[in-house]
Amino acid sequence: MHRASALFKTVTEGFEGGDGRPIREMEITLLEEVERWLTRRSWSVSDRPLERVLAAKRGTTVSVVLPALNEEATVGDIVRVIRRELMTEAVPLVDELVVVDSGSTDRTAEVAAAAGARVVARDAILPGIPAVPGKGEVLWRSLMVTSGDVVCFVDADLRDFSADFVTGIVGPLLTDPDVDFVKAMYDRPFGDTPGQGGRVTELVARPLLNLHWPRLAGFVQPLGGEYAARRSLLERLPFPVGYGVELGLLVDALHTVGLDALAQVDVGVRKHRHQDGQALGRMAAAIYRTAQLRLSRGHLVRPVLTQFERGAHGFEPRTYAVDTEERPPMAEIAEYAHRRVA
Repeated sequence: MHRASALFKTVTEGFEGGDGRPIREMEITLLEEVERWLTRRSWSVSDRPLERVLAAKRGTTVSVVLPALNEEATVGDIVRVIRRELMTEAVPLVDELVVVDSGSTDRTAEVAAAAGARVVARDAILPGIPAVPGKGEVLWRSLMVTSGDVVCFVDADLRDFSADFVTGIVGPLLTDPDVDFVKAMYDRPFGDTPGQGGRVTELVARPLLNLHWPRLAGFVQPLGGEYAARRSLLERLPFPVGYGVELGLLVDALHTVGLDALAQVDVGVRKHRHQDGQALGRMAAAIYRTAQLRLSRGHLVRPVLTQFERGAHGFEPRTYAVDTEERPPMAEIAEYAHRRVA
């Protein structure tokens, strides 16, 4: 054995974790736990035929939410597929389909409504609480204007959309009462290159999860925007208002209901609009900050991120505030509680 390797092995096995076990033993145990979870809680959409999912639905209601900002090119097709394939007399899987428009300046709202969605403006929801920009803000407010026992989130920029994205992640929640939260997993091509999408996932989110929440290391697409959960869980979770919402919900769901209540389903290929490198930098900063808050829960300075763009006189700095605000669990909002009672 190489001397450095031998030293590392000796040192890591010499330290104890919080429960008194050697760190090496803990690492092996965690790996085994993730492997068991992958066997028990990772499926393909084909594992649950639509007929089985419908038979298991019984009286459970399902809401699909599309958060949208300037997505007129794609939102209509997504709405039409869901209505045509999952909201018919023969296939009544989805009970309500809501597009929450977060201030689009294009025809997103008009296109979505024409395709058959109920469109709600972000600022019209909980008007007593001033809205802030961000995807997480829209998802949080959507709980107020939907009623389904199961809430399914789908990004509005998907191309070549398949109804499998909905049936795949809703299915386990209808057939398996012990499952509370389901993420979609898929291939993410970057242009014509397969498997190169998800750059922030690979550079930021996956390292963070492996280092700090290793039980979540088995999630293929931890930042994916397609996931479904029981309302009874979502209303108990805080929502980061910006790009950190997916990481935050996943980590908080782990701590709230445990790993075995989380699952993922392979739904094929996800095609969507890719953001430029600077937008990805802002996303990465918000995700790191979301993780940092969950690690410390302390009072930290609100951070900013400076990026550089070439201008007429060379590189010019552009400074952006990083999304760090979070909305409290919806169950703590008086208007929501009043609605549930009414």
